[in-house]
Amino acid sequence: MSNRLLRPVSRRTLLTGAAGVATLAVAPALRSPAIAQNAPLKVGLMLPYTGTYAKLGKFIDDGFRLYVAQKGGKLGGREIAFVQVDDESKPEAATDNMNRLVGREKADVVIGTVHSGVAMAMVKVARDTKTLMIIPNAGANDATGAACAPNIFRSSFSNWQTTFPMGKVLADAGVKKVATITWRYTAGAEMIDAFAENFTKHGGQIVEKMTVPFPEVEFQALITRVATLKPDAVFSFFAGGGAVKFVKDYAAAGLGKTIPLYGAGFLTDGTLEAQGDAANGIRTTLHYADNLDNPANLAFLKAFKEKTGNVGDIYAVQGYDAAGLLDAGMTAVGGDDKQRDKMIAAMGAAKIDSPRGPLSFNKAHNPIQNIYLREVRNGRNELVSIAQKDVDDPARGCKLV
Repeated sequence: MSNRLLRPVSRRTLLTGAAGVATLAVAPALRSPAIAQNAPLKVGLMLPYTGTYAKLGKFIDDGFRLYVAQKGGKLGGREIAFVQVDDESKPEAATDNMNRLVGREKADVVIGTVHSGVAMAMVKVARDTKTLMIIPNAGANDATGAACAPNIFRSSFSNWQTTFPMGKVLADAGVKKVATITWRYTAGAEMIDAFAENFTKHGGQIVEKMTVPFPEVEFQALITRVATLKPDAVFSFFAGGGAVKFVKDYAAAGLGKTIPLYGAGFLTDGTLEAQGDAANGIRTTLHYADNLDNPANLAFLKAFKEKTGNVGDIYAVQGYDAAGLLDAGMTAVGGDDKQRDKMIAAMGAAKIDSPRGPLSFNKAHNPIQNIYLREVRNGRNELVSIAQKDVDDPARGCKLV
């Protein structure tokens, strides 16, 4: 394996070099078939390595590399070379960063990203250039919905998929009125809307939807508003550093005992060490729980800890499974990624024994997977039950379905 780290594209670089990058993005690769097949497969990792989501990007990267390392540095018998770019979770630079990977760096496949706005800009370039892309986190519904394409896969989730089951969970628990809080951006809106769709379907009422601009972390005014509204519960989506701050602020306000906090799993995933006791008792839904005792998860956690020194989480799992999905395609074509149709068909038909449980893919290339109800206990997101089995995103607007 080899690795190159590219600096993020600056606004000045974009303005002075945009024409050249755009030309490269659509130019055909001038490599003979023999050379191309013998050369390493170039994997572009476009992830946040700095900023609010830096830890998430690192764990995705580490998970992907762990899988490749376990395969001897090869996927489908083909050597892997890495090119990294820090997307900084900035949608305004995403198109140019993606063009840089596809055009100048000639990445054969791109893995990215965390932020939904960045991911959708990447999807557009991938569609235009027909570059194979695997999304290892960002849940923007349109990526495998209205903007779906044969060359775009997801190893993570759709925003709808992770929170829709929680609507019925709370309704079944007798919760009648809920206030919601999230960042004002695509992921926040879609996760809240999916929860509300199912919660109201089962008789619940959303008393107020509250938002703050991304990535703002000043929550006191909203928490004060919750105290005034007195809902039965609060449902929230934040992730990374924002999730740490929100959970701590909510606990400090003393509301948890009378107005319990629920959320999308990212509220407490990859954040528990920093949140400490403030997270105890919070229930969330996600496609992973820390104490899943299937053999694949136990082996993954052991290997991840040995390689990185860190405890694996869902972000690492999604990176690991992105590599597994790519491996399924590369194995089917004997390492020759130019057999594109056969490779894509094999990826779409893949059935992965994932640390999260059984993983397959629908016609829009979104995962079909269990969504778990978890509760924070002893510093872990521990399994309570399967909130909904084999959840299949509706892929609204996708012409592949």
